[in-house]
Amino acid sequence: MSVVHQLSVGWLLDHLSFINKASYQLCPSCQCPAPSASHVAPVSSTPSTEDIVSPSTVDTTYSTGAAVERTGAKLKQKFVFREEFFHVFKPHIVSASEQKPQQESSDAGAREGKDSGNGTEQHEGAKNSDGDSFASARKKHKRKCSVFNQGELDALEYHTKIRGLILEGARCLIKEGLKSGFLHPISAKQSSIKNVVTGHVGCEMAELCEMAKRFPSVNENDHRSSQIIDEETAIPEQDLLSCVTENNTDYAKIINLMGQKYLVPPKSSFLLSDISCMQPLLNYKNKYDVIVIDPPWQNKSVKRSNRYRYSHLSSWQIKQIPIPSLAAPNCLVVTWVTNRQKHLRFVKDELYPYWSVNTLAEWHWVKITRSGEFVFPLDSSHKKPYEVLVLGRVQGSIDLPLRKSDVEVLPIPDHKLIVSIPCTLHSHKPPLTEILTEYIKPDAECLELFARCLQPGWTSWGNEVLL
Repeated sequence: MSVVHQLSVGWLLDHLSFINKASYQLCPSCQCPAPSASHVAPVSSTPSTEDIVSPSTVDTTYSTGAAVERTGAKLKQKFVFREEFFHVFKPHIVSASEQKPQQESSDAGAREGKDSGNGTEQHEGAKNSDGDSFASARKKHKRKCSVFNQGELDALEYHTKIRGLILEGARCLIKEGLKSGFLHPISAKQSSIKNVVTGHVGCEMAELCEMAKRFPSVNENDHRSSQIIDEETAIPEQDLLSCVTENNTDYAKIINLMGQKYLVPPKSSFLLSDISCMQPLLNYKNKYDVIVIDPPWQNKSVKRSNRYRYSHLSSWQIKQIPIPSLAAPNCLVVTWVTNRQKHLRFVKDELYPYWSVNTLAEWHWVKITRSGEFVFPLDSSHKKPYEVLVLGRVQGSIDLPLRKSDVEVLPIPDHKLIVSIPCTLHSHKPPLTEILTEYIKPDAECLELFARCLQPGWTSWGNEVLL
């Protein structure tokens, strides 16, 4: 179970456990010889490179529960995700005044009021593991005056409104995690380890999607909408980019693409393309009951860096995503939103109404360390330790009757928290599968847009879907 604890305020998740429980086991007929660890991607489908993938990625011992075990005359091979991608032992910014959320004192409100008044961050005098570089960064970004612009004032107002919810809810869930041993104080050895920070790795899927636009055009009436993975398969790039690739078995499958091997989880499917080539997805299945969207919002870090391969999309481009054509009646739509109030207002006031989606709730993902500290100071004016999810449902249509299997589901509650240790791979969000179970029907068809990994039982789309 990825849900470690569930309270009225929300859930404490184990993201790593969710990945590894997905039965990344190859079919016995596809077993031997075992793929080399240096050429097999982690379970997340991140392409393998020598600096990322090591023999520890694939456990080749023969002990119970290990990656390779004997069954009669055959071998069963399993793959596990590298645990160090979740080695977040320390906050990214250590603050002298920022205490662990489970130990927050009663004077938090007074401190917040003081900081809100003078517009300064709460990590004054703070140090991180890089010391000098942090001090240099603070000096570089120091304001000449304490006047906030309208966007910052809006963000401060929103933060002030939800601060108590984040603090108290996270405190309760972290307390349970510490009590059960899932969270624990870090050791002296762990305290000396820097958090793992990963850059962009592997072959350039986004560039491949750009190349695909120059491939000869395909007549969609004559072209198949999907392809099934058989054995370990080398898929031509044009086929991969022009139709949905599906693993309909109960085992993981390996595909070869541009000299790399990728694990495709059981009962999953994906389309590798950008927003200009979504038609194969529209042709693949009729409608989806759950759609999770993680748009590449415009922001300054994307404009400054070429590290991230999703080109940012304007609000107009995001509106053109064909949700009405993909969504079943009463479809649950979940959109990840940055902490910019401009984006949050756009989703609730413009995007969802445009898609005929009724906004139902705002949830928050709270990112913590192994010891239960916020990854950033809660009141930092630079980065917050939380992100927002906006949940809504598509209005039903009389032209599209509900399926026979439709059953009553619980209403979506507002102001829930998802607390977890974040994956250090860029923009990997926590899994929502188990959390959403109460609010969707058992046989729901699920789709993730702008996905950065594959999930069992889901269809995933994006130009980083195999990264």
